[in-house]
Amino acid sequence: MPYFIAFLNKVDPEKDKELLEIHIDYLNKHIELGNIYAKGPFMDHSGGLIIYKAADYDTAYKLASEDPAVKEKSRELIFKEWKSTLEE
Repeated sequence: MPYFIAFLNKVDPEKDKELLEIHIDYLNKHIELGNIYAKGPFMDHSGGLIIYKAADYDTAYKLASEDPAVKEKSRELIFKEWKSTLEE
C-alpha cells in the first residue's frame, strides 16, 4: 500500500494549542483504523509529520486535509507521496 507524507507546519501557535487535543484524537482514530503508519512532532516545536497509508493519493489527501488542525488553519499542510526503501 502506498505511503503519503503530511508535513504539518504550525502557522498559528495559539490556535494550535487550542486544537491540540482534537488533533491528537483525530490521529488516534486513524491509527486504530490502520490509516497511519507513523506520526510525531518536530523537536523544534514547529509542527509535525504524519505518514498515511492509503490506496491512492486522493484518499490520503482527504484524510490529511480533514485533520482539525488543517481545517482550522492552525497548521499548513504540505503533502507528498512517499516510497519506503526499507521494504525492498
